[in-house]
Amino acid sequence: MTPRSKALIFWATGVLAYVIAVFHRQSLGVASIEAAARLGVGAAGLSLLAMIQLLVYAGMQVPVGVLVDRLGSKRMLLIGATVMSAGELVFAFSSGLLPGVAGRALIGCGDAMTFISVIRLVSLHFPARVNPLLVQITGLVGQLGALASTVPLIHSLRSYGWTPTFLGAAALGAVAVLLLLTFLRDSRPEPAGDEPPGLKAAWAEPGTRLGMWTHAATQCSAAAFLLLWGYPFLVQGQGLDPSTAGVLLSTLTLCGMACGPLLGYLAGRFPFHRSRMVLIVIGTTAGAWTAVLAWPGRAPLWLLVLLVVVLAANGPGSMIGFDYARTFNPATRIGAATGIVNGGGFVASMSVIALIGIALDLYGGSGPDAYRWAFAVQYPFWLLGAVQVLRYRTITRRLLLAAQNS
Repeated sequence: MTPRSKALIFWATGVLAYVIAVFHRQSLGVASIEAAARLGVGAAGLSLLAMIQLLVYAGMQVPVGVLVDRLGSKRMLLIGATVMSAGELVFAFSSGLLPGVAGRALIGCGDAMTFISVIRLVSLHFPARVNPLLVQITGLVGQLGALASTVPLIHSLRSYGWTPTFLGAAALGAVAVLLLLTFLRDSRPEPAGDEPPGLKAAWAEPGTRLGMWTHAATQCSAAAFLLLWGYPFLVQGQGLDPSTAGVLLSTLTLCGMACGPLLGYLAGRFPFHRSRMVLIVIGTTAGAWTAVLAWPGRAPLWLLVLLVVVLAANGPGSMIGFDYARTFNPATRIGAATGIVNGGGFVASMSVIALIGIALDLYGGSGPDAYRWAFAVQYPFWLLGAVQVLRYRTITRRLLLAAQNS
């Protein structure tokens, strides 16, 4: 077997594990209304479930990034799949807030180990020119897990109920473990003598922080929409039928899958224009939300379709942050740099999810007006992210120019 064939097999195995991780990550999204009834919580309680999951995920990014550089991708992927399966088991039998929180925390912990490990496989086994495209394809294929967490999960909850549905989700973890044990092999690169290793050096690199703010500003809106608040916003706030809401969430995912390879190709082909792509994603997202939130009463279906199509670029846009991490860091600290980038994005997403829930409780309703004010909490995140992207773009370009002239 050629090295290229081995690399493709390793990457494909990691991507399949990532598909299952995305399913686990987003399995709360369409179950939020059922979760509120089963666990006896309101909007703030639902926010807590999602926030704890993302808090654990975000908090684990940096230590996981350091560990994956030391232990390798295979070990971290195996641990992650096992922990997520355990989390779904706990969630399947939860009947109160505390066990529900424990289940989502385990899912967030295992999920944190997955994407970084797969990105490291791409960085180590494939040439730099195809890295942006493969990262986008990784995200694209991973969205199959998001698709499985929408309409199929809605059907399963209606047909079989809470416990059987989440027991089935737990069984997917065993599938991931078997795939990883069977097909994945891993190695660790030897550090060069002049390369500063580890977390401190990764954070000191301005390109890492450019990637972090890119990920934060582009990911947070679509993540909050898919992970928790999109389904209740469409059903309760916009009066859509649950099936229609599920189709819209699936449309968002499908459009994101179509957008990913295009952005990946453009990022690889025009690396000095990546920040422009990021700013376009931020601007169009803010514009689409403004149109929906400013609409008097409930927005028309065509405008909601436009919103989800625009949100579909958020995920692929956030992947550009990982390309910055790869560009400005050596292979020996790619895990740490990727962890910083990913952690920043999910801290922003967690914050948006929590603030939306708090705002809904403060306004005491689930109609268009309550959701209008709740989703307005996104604007400061877009503004801060755009400013920081511009700031670190200037710094990195100045450093590159100085390096070329030295």
